[in-house]
Amino acid sequence: MEIDYNINELELVATRLLEQINSRTIAFHGNMGVGKTTLIKAMVKALGSNDDVTSPTFSIVNEYESLNGSIFHFDMYRIEDEAEALNFGFEDYLNLDNAWLFIEWPENISSLLPSDICKITIGLKDKTSRTLKLSQNELLTQNPAYEYCKRVNK
Repeated sequence: MEIDYNINELELVATRLLEQINSRTIAFHGNMGVGKTTLIKAMVKALGSNDDVTSPTFSIVNEYESLNGSIFHFDMYRIEDEAEALNFGFEDYLNLDNAWLFIEWPENISSLLPSDICKITIGLKDKTSRTLKLSQNELLTQNPAYEYCKRVNK
């Protein structure tokens, strides 16, 4: 899926993404300042959370609660190597049930990521417009992850 959008359409984009993705582990790629955290904020809200979403640049991980399970928001920008991610227990997060993992700067921990991850790449078109590409392993499931959690939480 590829879309161009205006930043004023972010809530609609977030909902549309959640309807399409087939994994609860999502890697966000894009240059500094392109809007990865802003998109994550809209996705957290679309998942039913009222938590204040901020960048976990210094804490590395923030946790938010939603009607669709816990959401863990990682910023791997300051991770110097994958051993550092293992030391803070990143593998444990990958094994959680009913949790969403949103990972910024995933290229810093690429060999630790599961094969069923969804990849969102954001590019800057101009001051208020972005391009977005969603890549995912289509062979894993025909049911998007959001549909699954809607059924489980009924």
